[in-house]
Amino acid sequence: MTDDNKRFSIKIKMYLFVTLTVFAVAAGTAMIAFITSINRIDAYYKQCASDNAKNVASMMDGDYLAELRAAAEDENYQQIRAKAAEEDDDAPIEEYLREKGLFEQYCRTRDYISQYVSNIKDMKYIYVLAYGDKDAEQDMYIVNDDTSPLSDIGYYEDREKELLGMDLAALPEPTISNGDWGWLCSDFEPVYDTKGECVCVVGCDFDMDDVMKARTRLLVYLVLGSLGFVAVVLTGAVLFVNKLLIRPLDAMTREIKKFKPSEHLSYEEAGVIDLDIDRNDEIGEIYRCIRHMEIDTIDKLNDLYNLQADKLKAEADIKAQQQQIGQLSIETYKDALTGVGNKAAYIKKTEDFTAEYPKEFAIVMVDMNNLKRINDEYGHKSGDHYIKGCCRMICEAYKHSPVYRIGGDEFLVLLQGTDYQNRWEIFDQLRSDFEESYSHTEAEPWDRFSAAVGMAEKASDDMTLDFVFKRADKAMYENKTEFKKKFGSYR
Repeated sequence: MTDDNKRFSIKIKMYLFVTLTVFAVAAGTAMIAFITSINRIDAYYKQCASDNAKNVASMMDGDYLAELRAAAEDENYQQIRAKAAEEDDDAPIEEYLREKGLFEQYCRTRDYISQYVSNIKDMKYIYVLAYGDKDAEQDMYIVNDDTSPLSDIGYYEDREKELLGMDLAALPEPTISNGDWGWLCSDFEPVYDTKGECVCVVGCDFDMDDVMKARTRLLVYLVLGSLGFVAVVLTGAVLFVNKLLIRPLDAMTREIKKFKPSEHLSYEEAGVIDLDIDRNDEIGEIYRCIRHMEIDTIDKLNDLYNLQADKLKAEADIKAQQQQIGQLSIETYKDALTGVGNKAAYIKKTEDFTAEYPKEFAIVMVDMNNLKRINDEYGHKSGDHYIKGCCRMICEAYKHSPVYRIGGDEFLVLLQGTDYQNRWEIFDQLRSDFEESYSHTEAEPWDRFSAAVGMAEKASDDMTLDFVFKRADKAMYENKTEFKKKFGSYR
């Protein structure tokens, strides 16, 4: 088996990364949308149940309900109620309530509840319940709407499983449950008599069967929509990654394998890499470095071959070669566009800090504003001009400190010495200079340099440079948020 078959290529890694990222974003977005939707709907129905339960409870006569409850709990009445329910004859119950002087007001209370339910959309039940204590397994109905027989007065019903062990008079918030009556959003509000004692509770139930069905449909639509979104975005992302990264790397890999250095060969004969890659990014930088090294290798081989007879000249040539290699090493740490240190240079600097951690320093993070907009609307040439202009302002502000370009639109300044001593004065001036530059609305967009800036100093308990970096980065993003709030964000 060849090495090509054994290795886990960058092509596969990139495709896998893009696929997983797109799926994660789509799934996360769909889940957030779904959860947000159901939370809003649940909150709406809970609020409706709570408001209506409180409203009806406020209209109930607590003293009357206390009398009605006492009458319904009487053993005599329970016998009458059981017989009336068995014979489906409400007349004995009506007669009993009239004898107690409770029937007329019961009718008014029942009619009020019935009319209330009929006027509220999605409301399923309103009822008055004589609740037991929190450990009770049954509760007794006192008043229902006019669709229920009189024998329901005093009827004991098993408490819903979701409510077992709970004090119905002091529920913390409305509940949504699925029981014998289907999906309901319920709330219970206490009714007090003139002595301030809770004699019963008003229950309010909203029908949520249709809501739950709609919720299932929404989930299906979100899943199908997410899959469609994944298919479209994934296709575009794969094509973009393939064009931007995979193809150039594959081409450079093939060309590197063709390189066979030897004396007295031209660049073409030696197989020096020669591709149509003219990009101002990492791929372009890698390509130029490889080509430069291959050309340099051929040149040195030819020079060494021609100068073998002259030992002194050969030694001078070797020394020159070493100097050029040193220069190449320097270029490796230089950003090709701006000339400041690149990310590799910053990483090397952090390694130096690990070896000898200074007592005092500060980090300034700079992130350019509106770079994507300039690239999209005016082209990358204008974007490069914008990057170099912002970099120039940073370098002019911090003349005695190293500046690194650690990302496409991010710069980092490591403050020591006099720049550290005057850090706040310089920092405030830099922010002011960026604000002034951006305020020149008559200038071309790529000449209105603007950036978010954040700074953090080394604290006594900071063990590594990374702690300071994170605080500076956070301060920079806070400044960027202020910029977006003030001027808006692109797209």
